[in-house]
Amino acid sequence: MSRYHTLRYRPFVAPSPPDLLVLHAVRLLGYADTERVASRFRLDRAQVEEHLEDARASGWVDRSSFSGRSGWFLTPRGKLEDEHRLAAELDSTGRRDDLRRAYDDFLVLNGRLLQAVTDWQTRPVPGDPLAANDHQDLRWDRRTLATLTEICVGLGPLATTLAGVLTRFGGYDARFALALEEAQHGDHRWVDSIELDSCHTVWFQLHEDLLATLGVQRGAGPA
Repeated sequence: MSRYHTLRYRPFVAPSPPDLLVLHAVRLLGYADTERVASRFRLDRAQVEEHLEDARASGWVDRSSFSGRSGWFLTPRGKLEDEHRLAAELDSTGRRDDLRRAYDDFLVLNGRLLQAVTDWQTRPVPGDPLAANDHQDLRWDRRTLATLTEICVGLGPLATTLAGVLTRFGGYDARFALALEEAQHGDHRWVDSIELDSCHTVWFQLHEDLLATLGVQRGAGPA
């Protein structure tokens, strides 16, 4: 019996408290307005706004505006507070080792994802191994999309395992699949655009979620 099958039927795990989800959403999004923060974990906007103001009063988040945009971002104190709460939440489940093993499995897929995004953005030509991909070679793009499809399949059981440890990990596989479907229908932006909930955006957030929860530095090896 596989590890994923064994872990899938663990007892129900209580959802994370809203104030933690709000703080963590700001971290995952990097810079976002109140609406995006609320939508990240499907929270009530008015409640999210209240939690954001409380977090700002505590020095954990701040708000800035530029180029006609306004958004929230995490302060260094807020990052430490987020990590402290995430560690306490994970330890309360008694399943840190399960999450570490899942993270090691994620790293295997992560290497393939990074290569797929590189292949999507570049296509070597004689004299220029890093030439930008103009997406005129459909066979090249189809091969990259096929790799992303394989990654999507692998993400399914991994996401189930993660959500079985902490419910806030739920949904990454569905978001990745939706982005991939849009890309397969011809909208290239859904592979790597930072302006959309693209495959790369979803993957980056999942990676950051795992790193923050486990207290691992980006670029580190297996947990």
